[in-house]
This record gives sequence, C-alpha cells and structure tokens, in this order.
Amino acid sequence: MKENKIVVGSVEWCSLPLLQIPAIKARVDSGAKTSALHAVNIIPFNKEGMPYVRFEVLPLQNDGKTTIYCESPVFDKRKVKSSSGIVEVRYVIKSVLSIAEATWEIELTLTNRDSMGYRMLLGRQAMAGRMLVDPEASFLLGELSSEVLRDYYQIHIRKPSGLKIGLLASNPNLYSNRRIIEAGEERGHNMEFLNIKDCYIKLDGKFPEMHYRGGRILNDFDAIIPRIRPSATFYGCALTRHFEAIGVYTQNSAASITQSRDKLYSLQLLINSGLPIPTTGFANSPLDTDDLIKMVGGAPLIVKLLEGTQGKGVVLAETKKAAESLINAFKSLRANILVQEFVKEADGKDIRCFVINGKVVESIMRTAAPGEFRANIHMGGTASIVKITPEERRIAVVAAKTMNLKVAGVDIIRGQKGPLLLEVNSSPGLEGIEGVSKKNIARLMIEAIEKDIKYKGIVN
Repeated sequence: MKENKIVVGSVEWCSLPLLQIPAIKARVDSGAKTSALHAVNIIPFNKEGMPYVRFEVLPLQNDGKTTIYCESPVFDKRKVKSSSGIVEVRYVIKSVLSIAEATWEIELTLTNRDSMGYRMLLGRQAMAGRMLVDPEASFLLGELSSEVLRDYYQIHIRKPSGLKIGLLASNPNLYSNRRIIEAGEERGHNMEFLNIKDCYIKLDGKFPEMHYRGGRILNDFDAIIPRIRPSATFYGCALTRHFEAIGVYTQNSAASITQSRDKLYSLQLLINSGLPIPTTGFANSPLDTDDLIKMVGGAPLIVKLLEGTQGKGVVLAETKKAAESLINAFKSLRANILVQEFVKEADGKDIRCFVINGKVVESIMRTAAPGEFRANIHMGGTASIVKITPEERRIAVVAAKTMNLKVAGVDIIRGQKGPLLLEVNSSPGLEGIEGVSKKNIARLMIEAIEKDIKYKGIVN
C-alpha cells in the first residue's frame, strides 16, 4: 500500500551496513533494473570452498582518500548492459540496504562507476514494493553535512604520506584528470591539480622557481604528470621544461611532448626507426598538388592539418577533384597540411595501444560511427577489447620509445600489407580504454612513477 512505502527523490543518502558503509549517495533510477555499487580492484577468491570477491569502495564523490575495504560471497555473475550500451560481466553480491530507518536485502552488481558520477545506482528491483520515487525532488529523506560525513568516515581517510605529485593540466573535471588524482590518492600520495594557466616561471641563474597563483612556490614536488591540451602546447611545455630544470621528475618530458605534437616531424622520426606508416606527402607549392595526389596513390585520400589533433582537422577527399580543391584551399590559407593515403581495408577501425614505460598495458579497437571514416569515440564511435599481434605490439613499443614517451597512446590500423602506424599521442585519454577494459590504467601510471623515481615508501 502507498502509505507503507518510502517516498524518495531522484538522489538520496543510504547506507550498506554489512559492507561497513555508513553513508553513500545513491542515484535512484526506476528505469534501471539492477542496482550497482562503485567498486575498484575487484579480486575473486575462494573462502572455505566458496566463491568470494574482495573489492574497494570509494563511497564519496570526488574523494580518492576515503576507502572502504570489503569482501562478500559471490551471489552471481551476469551480463549487464550499461547506459552507454556497453555489455560487461559483473559480479553480483547480496547486501543490506538501510534507508529511512528501514532495512532489507538487495542485490548489487560491482562495477567502476567513475564516469557516472554517483557511487551507487538504486534500481527498481531493489525498490519494488517498498519505495515510491518523485523524480523532480532530491534528498527528501534529508541531506548529510560535511561534518557528519567526516565523523562517519574519519577512520577510513587515508592520510597522504607518500610522494607529492602534481597533475599539470587545464581541466580538473576531465575524466582522465580526475582518475589520475584519485589513483594517486589511493596509493597514499599527496596529489594536487596544477592549472596550466595559473603557473608562471621565475628564470634565475641561481634560484629558478615555479610559481602558482598568489605567489606560491612549487619547487617541492617529487613528480609532475603533464596532461597538456593541444591549444596549450607551447606554454604547457615551457612549464614542463622548467620543472625539469629545477630537478622535478616529469612523466613525459617537454621535448617528447613537443615532438609528438608536430605531425610531420614525428612521422619523420618514426620512419627513421623503420616503422610502417601510410604513404604520406608534404609540399608547399600549389604547383605540386597533382604529383602530391599521385604520390599517395590517388583519391580517395586523407588531408590532415599539421596543427590538428584528436581527429580535428582531418578530412577525407573522395575524388581527385575534391582533393585538388581541398589541398589548394588549405595552401591558399597558408595552412600546413599532410596528404596521406586512405587505407580502405581498415574499414573505419583503428587500434589504440596504451603504452606505459615500454609496455603495452591495454589495447582497444575503435570503430567509426556510421557515415564517419575516423574511429573517434567522441564522435559516436564504439570501442571493444582487441588482442593485438606481436608485430602490432612491437610497433607500439618502438613508437613510444622513438618519441621518448613514458606514457603514450599509439594508434595503428590494419592494412592489406600489415599494420600501419598512424599517430603517437602524448596525453592519451583514459575514459574510453578504462571504460571498455575495466582496467585501472590511472593506477598503472602512478605505479610507473613510483618505479621510475625508486620510491620506497609504503603504498596502499
């Protein structure tokens, strides 16, 4: 009956007492069948002959310090389709939900919900017969103050005692940046977001310094992770170079980032290492347009702006006439372009290999959206895990080494004559590859820093 049901809004606080989680903000969604809990480092094991799962829960949004260590019997494993359309196999556990002084047993699937915001999703199976939802309201059962949450979780807060690591970037809310900060905090390090626009340099022969907004000096960092957007390459690399000059370890150097952003120079370096690339042409004079088109095998062909990145400034010319018009138009604007053969058999797919310290830690196949020729997830494309060949692995590793990048995203396509290297990205995104693989890539980046600077402290 209605009078016996709990009326809730679209977001409410609840608790999971069996998991020792005193408060967690849940997204109440009657459109979702199952309930889900944000969990990382999910490890199955056997206990007294029964299947169990061990996992970590970070129950508070935008907080990588507060961690609850959990274990539970495995109730089931099932395929779940996420809101983004990706199907994954998840562990299912049974736990007790406590809300509005009522408690009952529910099923929870365990998954990484970093990209979803709320650390818990409450689906209709858990609500059936017990709750009514007012989708226009929130926190009908009351809000929890930061003081109350601090009292609840004080014993679970990890006090940073490790390295002091700065993330040098432009947008603190970007998925990749949030994940790296969280991963560092999970490892016990003192992580800080450093906005590129707020940093400035003191050049001095005896006492060079890096300053931050308000005059704060940043010379005491152990490591810097540069995540520089293309439009900030010059200034971001100047900052990175200065950190190097004052003795701070940088995960990717300014020199390696700079050369990776120069499409022509990077291709020249890569072919000097014997790596296969699509046939590419570069010319200055419009008088050479006809031969330039012939050089790459004729139309259809790809025209790339040297300054473009992440698929921007890349155009497919399907006919010779279209190619001539496009090339000459760019040249009339004095834009530097590359003309590249179109590898039709790639069928709108490429492989992104994520390389950390000379090892391919994960690979995904990206497929272009219908009507597109570029495999770009941000333009409606899709991604899936792919098993790469030994040759593709070799190309990815050599490419990252050639560019002197400790962290790199290496893009490869499969042609009739074998794999071809497209590009090497010095600030590869984590959202696509973590979302598909469920692997903690951010954590691997932090562990690589610990290894590089021979950190001997205790990490979590």
